[in-house]
Amino acid sequence: MRNPAAEVHNGRMFDWNDLKYFLAVARHGSTIAAGRALGTSQSTVHRRLDELERRLGRALVRRQNTGYRLTEYGSTLLKYAERIEAAVDDFQRRATDVEQELKGVIRVTCPEPIVFRITQSTLIDRFHARYPQLRVEFITSDRYLDLSKGEVDVAFRSGDTDDELVGRKVADSIWAVYASRGYIERHGRPERIEDLSHHLLVGFDETLANHRAVKWLKEVAPNAQMSARNNSVLGLVYAVKSGVGLGPLPTALGDAEPDLVRVLGPIPELTRSWRLLTHPDIRRVPRIAAFFDFIVEERDSLKSILTG
Repeated sequence: MRNPAAEVHNGRMFDWNDLKYFLAVARHGSTIAAGRALGTSQSTVHRRLDELERRLGRALVRRQNTGYRLTEYGSTLLKYAERIEAAVDDFQRRATDVEQELKGVIRVTCPEPIVFRITQSTLIDRFHARYPQLRVEFITSDRYLDLSKGEVDVAFRSGDTDDELVGRKVADSIWAVYASRGYIERHGRPERIEDLSHHLLVGFDETLANHRAVKWLKEVAPNAQMSARNNSVLGLVYAVKSGVGLGPLPTALGDAEPDLVRVLGPIPELTRSWRLLTHPDIRRVPRIAAFFDFIVEERDSLKSILTG
C-alpha cells in the first residue's frame, strides 16, 4: 500500500523539520499564530511551508479570509505528520532519560578488605573516566546487605547467594590456611589437614556460623582449641597475624601479608565463585548496566584483586 507521507516530487525527499511548520499551521489556522507557537517569524513559517509543498509537489493548505484550511491532500497527510511528531517526541524523551539515568551513584557492597584492594587499583578510576557523571560508593559489611530491599545496588559476593538475584561470575574465591611466622617458630606448621586438630585455631564467631570456613573447620578439626573468634574477614586476618593461631583466609588477603605463611591449601572445599550481583528489577537500569558491562570487560584485572 502506498504511504502518502513518503511521497516525493521529482525524486527529492522533503526536509523532516518542515513538518512542524505544517502541523503548526494546521493547528493554529494561520502563519502568524503558527510562528508565535514555534517562536519564529511569520515569514519563516511561510517559507518553510512553501518549501515543503514544493518538494511534495502539491498544496497542503489553502488561504482563505478566515485563515488557512487544509486541502484534501493536507488532511490526508496530517495524521502521518502527527505520527512522526509523536515518534520524534518519544525518541527525544528516551534519549534524555538515558542521559539522565547515566548520572548518580552506584552503591556497591563487598567485604572491607576487597574494598581496599579495589580502591588501591585503578579499576574505579577507569570506570569514572568512562562515565564521569556516575560515582561508585562502597558500603562495607560482613553481613549480606539486602539488594531486594534497596540497601545497595550491586554486590560482589562469594559463596551461597539468593536465587532471586542475577549476576555474572567474575573470579574464583580461593581460600587456604595461614599462620604467622611467629606461630610457626613456637608451634611448628601442619603438614596435613589432619594436623589442624593439634593446633590453635582462629575462626568466625556465632554471627557467621553458616560461613563455609566455620563448617569446614568443625568437620576437619572438631576437637581443636579455638584461640580467637571474629565477626569479620579482616578481623580474622589480624588475629592470624597476631600469632594466636592458624586460620583459613582468602588467598588474596593471606598472600598479600608478608608476615603470614600459607601452610595448607588452597582448600578445594572452600573454593567458591566471586559474582557480581544485583536484583532483577534494576539489572537493566542504564547506570547498573553500565557498571556490569564495565566489570565484565575488566574481569582479568579484577581477578588479581579478588584472588591475589
